[in-house]
Amino acid sequence: QVPLVESGGGSVQAGGSLRVSCTASGRTPRTGMMAWFRQAPGKEREFVARINRAGGMIYYADFVKGRFTISRDNVKDTVYLQMNRLESEDTAVYYCAATRLYGSEYDYWGQGTQVSVSS
Repeated sequence: QVPLVESGGGSVQAGGSLRVSCTASGRTPRTGMMAWFRQAPGKEREFVARINRAGGMIYYADFVKGRFTISRDNVKDTVYLQMNRLESEDTAVYYCAATRLYGSEYDYWGQGTQVSVSS
């Protein structure tokens, strides 16, 4: 069973918005830090944003500051990424990752969801 399951990707025109979600499967232990990464065609996977379990520690990559917002709902074991003012450069497969409750490594990963932005 895949530990994390992403949803909400799709296609949008530049300037539009999308929200992707990531839910921990029923068998995944409680998570600590949850994060989003992305990988564009021909490029390496890169960090996008992360949020700790309490939601008080949030960090964004410079290229998404002011456009993307990460949030989480611990009752639903779900993390969200609201993406506004999308650009063609945001086209990528977006992956969710999580650490164990007191861990520091991203031990859990999803299979990814495609986000395509047309100019």
